[in-house]
Amino acid sequence: MQSQETNSGTTGGTADQQEPAVLVEIPEEGIAVVTLNRPRARNALSIDVLRGLKDVFADLGADNSVRAIVLAAKGTAFCAGHDLKEMTARRSDADGGKAFYSETMQTCSELMQGMIACPKPIIAAVHAMATAAGCQLVATSDLAVAAYGAKFCTPGVNIGLFCSTPMVALSRNVPRKRAMEMLLLGEVIDAEAAADYGLVNRVVSAEDMIDTAMDFARRIAQKSSATVRIGKEAFYRQVEQPMAEAYDYAAAVMVENMLFRDAEEGIGAFIEKRKPEWKGC
Repeated sequence: MQSQETNSGTTGGTADQQEPAVLVEIPEEGIAVVTLNRPRARNALSIDVLRGLKDVFADLGADNSVRAIVLAAKGTAFCAGHDLKEMTARRSDADGGKAFYSETMQTCSELMQGMIACPKPIIAAVHAMATAAGCQLVATSDLAVAAYGAKFCTPGVNIGLFCSTPMVALSRNVPRKRAMEMLLLGEVIDAEAAADYGLVNRVVSAEDMIDTAMDFARRIAQKSSATVRIGKEAFYRQVEQPMAEAYDYAAAVMVENMLFRDAEEGIGAFIEKRKPEWKGC
């Protein structure tokens, strides 16, 4: 197994401090596994972790050897959202923490938009609680697999801090009434409800969760990387457009895609009943 690790900072306790807060491994050709590694802090997203994740997804997106990414986590929680202890400590700043809060939310927004912009599909593997910005990570991922014990929540309303940035991803991935239910009630939903809402694609046993996420990644890795890249970008662009504009844009993308070498090869292989040989262009 090849592996590499980021140097993201962490404040999660002695055990957490011995390792980077974000781990990156390449367990098999074409697939990267990104792991949140602040178990004692329930993988809370400190500003250093946000920066580390942002850099990791940018680096993997630019790595031609990577075709799909699995996002996982260590410990008893998938991700507890923003690091509220870190944010509370900054209330003693001269401005009451405003500059730090602005930087944190801007970095978080850049991370989430970077995940969308990443040309490699990102598959969340959620084994436990995903709360607030942790739920946002799941909603922002292109695909998601949850273990039966996983739970999801946007509980900000319960502590006087509405989950406004998680709302952006949530409202674009689940029906409006479901999103408002989660945001206004702030209650925990289980993995089965998350699947019913459309927040996750599969619910499986904890033992099968990583294998299922990796299976998604393997199947994607077998496709033309050029086709996956143009398709992911087109999906997120067209979904925000009015229908007529979306069709005009999608038609232009189809023409561009049709001129790819891989499209010529793939169509030829289909007609000739053989396996295509992708070149990624």
